[in-house]
Amino acid sequence: MHRICIVEDEQSLRDMISLNLELEGYAVMQIADGQAAQTLFQKPFHFDLIILDVMLPHVSGFDLCRTIRQHSHVPVLFLSAKGTTADRVAGLKLGANDYLVKPFDLEELLLKVQILLNGSVQQEIAAVLNINNKVVDFSTFEVRDAQQKVLHTFTKREVQLLELFHEKEGKVVSRQEILDRLWGAEQIPTARTIDNYILAFRKLFEQDPKNPLHFHSIRGVGYKFIKNA
Repeated sequence: MHRICIVEDEQSLRDMISLNLELEGYAVMQIADGQAAQTLFQKPFHFDLIILDVMLPHVSGFDLCRTIRQHSHVPVLFLSAKGTTADRVAGLKLGANDYLVKPFDLEELLLKVQILLNGSVQQEIAAVLNINNKVVDFSTFEVRDAQQKVLHTFTKREVQLLELFHEKEGKVVSRQEILDRLWGAEQIPTARTIDNYILAFRKLFEQDPKNPLHFHSIRGVGYKFIKNA
């Protein structure tokens, strides 16, 4: 059963959407406040689709989308009374998958939900990484073995680094690119920080950490990840 989270402060609209989604066979969680949603989305969560109102108490839907996209590829559908082209573009640039203007037709909403959920199957495939029969789930930060036992839970930056390696598989990733991607304008970490991340990955994924097949150090440049060694 698909799990959908609705973040909408107007109770009558929230209840109407929830009822119709449940009639379609979806499991629905309702949240009425932006701050409550922010607290939820800052931790690993398990939803197949998130429907966000843009104008919410305390924390806007746009800010919530930024939080979600820090560690999840879950489809996001914006609902908003603000329907200008600039508003739509702003929402999509933040990583939303679609944007529906209020008032909307219920059939159109249900159709968009169906399309986004169908498309999320491929996204879920892309949101996991199998290394040496251990599966990294980027949405939960967890590593599981073949029996689905949780072996380890990563930090946010560890997951971001694995995502970068996944994107650049087979290519050398420089230290500077890693710093730009993971720390940006924040305080630059010590020289050993990235090395420690790589050592931790080797201990977890390599059969022989001293002779790695997946996580390679390229002297003076950076690192290279090979999934199928």
